[in-house]
Amino acid sequence: MASGAVVRPEPGDDDGLAGGPWIDTRGDGLGAVRSLLAGVVLVMACNGLLRVALGVRAELEDFGLAVTGVVMAGYFLGFLFGTRAAEYFIATVGHIRVFAALASVGSAASILHAIWVDPVSWTVLRLAYGLCLAGLLVTVESWLNDMATNETRGRMLSRYMIVTMGGMGAGQLMLNLADPGSFELFVVSSALISVALVPVALSASTAPPLVVPEPISLSKLLKVVPLGLVTAFWVGVSQGCLMGLGAFYAATEGLPNTRISLFVVSPIVGSVVFQWLVGSASDRVPRRYVILIVAVAAAGSACLHLMVSPGSALSLLLMFVHGGSTFPLYSLAVATTADGVAPAQLTGASASLVRVSGVGAVIGPTLGGALMALIAPWAYFAVLVGAHLVIALYVVYRMFVKPAPPVEDQGRFDPWPVRASAVAANLLRRPRRA
Repeated sequence: MASGAVVRPEPGDDDGLAGGPWIDTRGDGLGAVRSLLAGVVLVMACNGLLRVALGVRAELEDFGLAVTGVVMAGYFLGFLFGTRAAEYFIATVGHIRVFAALASVGSAASILHAIWVDPVSWTVLRLAYGLCLAGLLVTVESWLNDMATNETRGRMLSRYMIVTMGGMGAGQLMLNLADPGSFELFVVSSALISVALVPVALSASTAPPLVVPEPISLSKLLKVVPLGLVTAFWVGVSQGCLMGLGAFYAATEGLPNTRISLFVVSPIVGSVVFQWLVGSASDRVPRRYVILIVAVAAAGSACLHLMVSPGSALSLLLMFVHGGSTFPLYSLAVATTADGVAPAQLTGASASLVRVSGVGAVIGPTLGGALMALIAPWAYFAVLVGAHLVIALYVVYRMFVKPAPPVEDQGRFDPWPVRASAVAANLLRRPRRA
């Protein structure tokens, strides 16, 4: 399917919904949105639980630092290619069928981790799970986009960000439900993604057309808005390491399960708390100054971890601050890109940023695991510090070569959900200018 295409199911194909997609049920739009978001919460809870359980289990199985980095990178690689695969299948068989199939495969992949405990099989399973999760999010995001209006897009994206981060955080806290060395947590994660099918399948929503943003070439983006592109890539590197290896690092430091879950959930809480504060500031002062301050805060909070005891209260506070700094950085990358491209190019440019960030997310845990093996486990934070320092230094460089655009010419900040697909770019509000 070509990028930028709008694909609508053929009349008569009910896409698994009674009455077919052409029955207008949007009078109950709020209920449909709630059903979709309920499904997202369950999917992301599975994602959060599985990630932290795998990190702890990898340490128990003595996979090794470098190998674990590659295993965790498999998820991000699968996610990177899963969006395109989902677009093809949705165009072929429809939303509900694709969601049901991917939920089933994702459920199987989740529980098979407990049966095939081996780095090679886990890498393959992480790849498959990443493909499935990307497809599930594409399906939901295309529905949300169809339900949103120009007036509600910003609120819809905000709610989507809250439920994705909230679901992931809740899943990570479920680490305390059972011993990661047994199979119970993998059964729970499998059940979560299976149950996610229920609210989505029973939603009264019609099957929408799939609108795939056409990406803008990277060479053009690099010429027009290099700061957005550079920020997106290095944030991807940092977040891939942060999310992929966080639980594994905490386990190697000997933290108990309760502390491990708090260690990995603290950045998620920080992201929700600080997202709007950072966004509000970026709408009032030149955006690049906010990027600089936030990048320095993220680098500083990661660096300070080298001076505190892992898992201590101060360590959790620093992770809270780090999450509140690094996660809004991607939203700032999207916002600064919107300031430099024409309104009609916004969704395409944002789709390109998603893919660039995805490449960075594959590199992050791979690089982090290798450095942790070569140096020491604390090299986990070296990746986080280095990625954000590159962003900060590049902002300083841009200050010398090009003046910042006037604040009145800046668009509005939109919070971006973690690991959303390119289809979510359709939910972005257009810049103020005509």
